[in-house]
Amino acid sequence: MTTAVVKPAIIAEYKTHAKDTGSSEVQIALLTARINHLTEHLREHRKDFHSRRGLLQMASRRRKLLDYLKAHNLPKYSEMLHKLNLRK
Repeated sequence: MTTAVVKPAIIAEYKTHAKDTGSSEVQIALLTARINHLTEHLREHRKDFHSRRGLLQMASRRRKLLDYLKAHNLPKYSEMLHKLNLRK
């Protein structure tokens, strides 16, 4: 998977403190990278329904994390949406 290559860069960009690897912000950013990668895969392989199921699960997990972030830190939620370009 190509997202493993950029994972340290994503963690470095979104971490909230020096040893942060699991905060909501980092998890959302990592899931977004995986979702974008898988979306490109599915454009080429339209009948890959097993990967499509995984994509839907990742999107659902990201949605739940975004809901959590919205409830606990609204400014950070807005910043994440803008940085990741999730809403038009």
